[in-house]
Amino acid sequence: MNMTKRLAVIGTTAAAVAATTLAMAPTASADSYNGCGYPRVCFYLTVSNWNNASYTAAYQDVTTSYQNLGANSRGADKVHNTRNDDRAYLRYVVDSTGATQYLCLPPNHTATFPAGNTVTGIRIDTASSC
Repeated sequence: MNMTKRLAVIGTTAAAVAATTLAMAPTASADSYNGCGYPRVCFYLTVSNWNNASYTAAYQDVTTSYQNLGANSRGADKVHNTRNDDRAYLRYVVDSTGATQYLCLPPNHTATFPAGNTVTGIRIDTASSC
């Protein structure tokens, strides 16, 4: 076999091996849960929304201050954080006293707000532990 044909065969073989390796490479690991896709923090206004895996609002931007929640997230019964490395701080009001309190929601965890607590804000932070 002459040198040009040999190089062509080697190049074709190398390209085929590279394509096979790329096709078999693992995909990035990301967690989704209960209808909430990575990398979001999802709000479920009602237990029915939660049971049907139908979130009503989602946030994903890291911020330095709290974002006020809109009509589809304010007062949610459940909040789930699908982020793998970021915690979410949730601001809520205790209705009976009017006191504002804060909850740290670790990555891949769910918070449940009982009747009488109204979640009003979110801040996503780049640290993973609370």
